[in-house]
Amino acid sequence: MKRASIAVVGAAETTELGKIPGLSQLQLHADAALNCMQDAGISIADIDGVASAGESPTSVAHYLGIQPNWVDGTSVGGCSFMLHLRHAASAINDGLCKTVLITHGESGRSNIGRGAFRGGGAATLPGQFEAPYGGMGPTTSFTVPFLRYMKETGTTLEQLAMVAVSQRRWAGMNPRATLQEPITVDEVMNDRMIAYPFTKPECCLVTDGGGALIVVAASRVADFPQKPVYLLGTGESVETPMISQMSDFTSSRAFRVASANAFAEAGVQHSEVDHVMIYDAFAHLPFYGLEDMGFCKKGEAGAYIADGNTSPGGELPVNTNGGGLSYMHSGMYGMYALQESVRQMRGRAAAQIDNANISVCHGVGGMFAASGTIIMGTPETL
Repeated sequence: MKRASIAVVGAAETTELGKIPGLSQLQLHADAALNCMQDAGISIADIDGVASAGESPTSVAHYLGIQPNWVDGTSVGGCSFMLHLRHAASAINDGLCKTVLITHGESGRSNIGRGAFRGGGAATLPGQFEAPYGGMGPTTSFTVPFLRYMKETGTTLEQLAMVAVSQRRWAGMNPRATLQEPITVDEVMNDRMIAYPFTKPECCLVTDGGGALIVVAASRVADFPQKPVYLLGTGESVETPMISQMSDFTSSRAFRVASANAFAEAGVQHSEVDHVMIYDAFAHLPFYGLEDMGFCKKGEAGAYIADGNTSPGGELPVNTNGGGLSYMHSGMYGMYALQESVRQMRGRAAAQIDNANISVCHGVGGMFAASGTIIMGTPETL
């Protein structure tokens, strides 16, 4: 993608977040999509490209009455929406479509109209080679590499707990956050153990919700009412569907590849970044994100977070909506991280960062299986 050739001109979440038993999963996609179109000042007839995960673009397009020229159903987990943005940018630049709607909706808590989980089964690689040894989903599998990380880096449980504390501080500034009450390191460490070393506050929420984005060629931004947010750089990669087969338990290869490509495309230095979103299904992911993207050296993320650098008032604001630990997490969180990056670049976030012009939004798919990185910028970065 050519730097800043594509812009986000519409962004919105579902009307409600949290517990929404009155809407099916497909209706959550639609609610977010309609809110997004209103934000962009356009109608269904203006959309000629559709991308989605959770629900297929076929279902979304049919439900909304869209007749697309381009579709993308890439589904690699929670970072799928970062990949959708990257793919949409290529499609628009190649003339395959002009106005792309990217949607997400998930009834993660209420389980209304939600299809069966399709990622498991005895015939899959994880089903054959990991499940027989007792892994029971993300809580007992996604967390395993961090035990090796702690051993090799000397990272402490207190430093891990500070991730939850820091993000709750951000959530306390966000009226839409699910959890807003302040917590302490001691409270986090003494809460109910879920899978060692992770206690409940260090594990993501389970909620309902959705979000949507609309992207167009940068040459068209004057046709839309909102401040444009430009895509400066994009990256994507995958590693393995089996977490036991990571090449290095202390680092994600997919993180490194996706973020390196995004930074190279954007042509920005880490010192120029004002804001960062890192998908945080569990509290250890910001450690990997900060280090694999190059914001911290190997093994230094724990101390960096514990010293308050990612908290309100810190030098590198991270997960300013409260993240998946405190804001919301319907199952595929990447869309909500993207929404916060857009809000920050528009200057409209609940916990707005002063003079924020560059945001890095980094996602994970599956359990370190995939990754996507999007670097966004304001018009001042052009």
